[in-house]
Amino acid sequence: MTDASATGIDDRPDLPIVVAADGSEISYQAVAWAAVDAVLHGRRLDIITSATLPTGFGSEIWAGNAEWVRQDGEHIITEARRVAGLVTGPLEIRTELVFDPIIPTLVDRSDRAYRLVVGSRGRGAVKRALLGSVSSAVVQRARCPVTVVPGNSATDVVTAAQPVVVGVDGTDNSVPAIGVAFDEASRRRVPLIAVHTWSDISLPEVAVAGWDALRESERAALSESLAGWREQYPDVDVRPVVWADRPSRALLAESEHAQLVVIGSHGRGGFTGMLLGSTGHALLQSAECPVIVVRRH
Repeated sequence: MTDASATGIDDRPDLPIVVAADGSEISYQAVAWAAVDAVLHGRRLDIITSATLPTGFGSEIWAGNAEWVRQDGEHIITEARRVAGLVTGPLEIRTELVFDPIIPTLVDRSDRAYRLVVGSRGRGAVKRALLGSVSSAVVQRARCPVTVVPGNSATDVVTAAQPVVVGVDGTDNSVPAIGVAFDEASRRRVPLIAVHTWSDISLPEVAVAGWDALRESERAALSESLAGWREQYPDVDVRPVVWADRPSRALLAESEHAQLVVIGSHGRGGFTGMLLGSTGHALLQSAECPVIVVRRH
């Protein structure tokens, strides 16, 4: 049985939820999601904006535009605070305007954050680009869980009633993700869909000899992975789902009717030092609801 307390997540009460805002609509959606999550967790919300010119601009150009960049950053901070303030519930908000590139700033802050929250792409991204440079880099390098929020913050009353989805692959790498998913489902008072797949290729069930016995074996393995967590979170309605399919396809299918998906940083096909597996990449590119990536310490 899994030790349900061994999540590897730093749960110190003073650690804030940190969100990046860059003035794009998606970043404000990220702020809205982060504010709701901060209220649910009883944590402070830190909003960070970077007032810098894009890489490649020389010092002379920076000197001529420094005041405009600073004012733009202050405007973004003001709007982000307004968005966060719309959330119902007690919430302490701190804002910070930095003059360093946002990626190293967020990676450094990840050592002192409960969670980082970023939009799936920023205002400088081409609209058809599904994952921006900031979100991609932060997911790869951050040392705390990272939530990537797409165009929809999933904070409306209809979406807020939908379940949380978690990927369970039976490896130690998915243990912290399971813990985070149970905690989020409990706080949000919604069911938890635990998705387990046994195949890395898509095959119809009828094409697999002995499918019934294999399916029952995989269901038993999933139940074992969840047992300790069910004891710790008896209030969570857990709905185990077993797919004979690739993890990314199964999780994307379940995410269509979910408010949140939680995954480990890499799964059973990963290797030591690998920061994000193929399943994570596929979800971050295509999922229409927020995705939390949890790295095992």
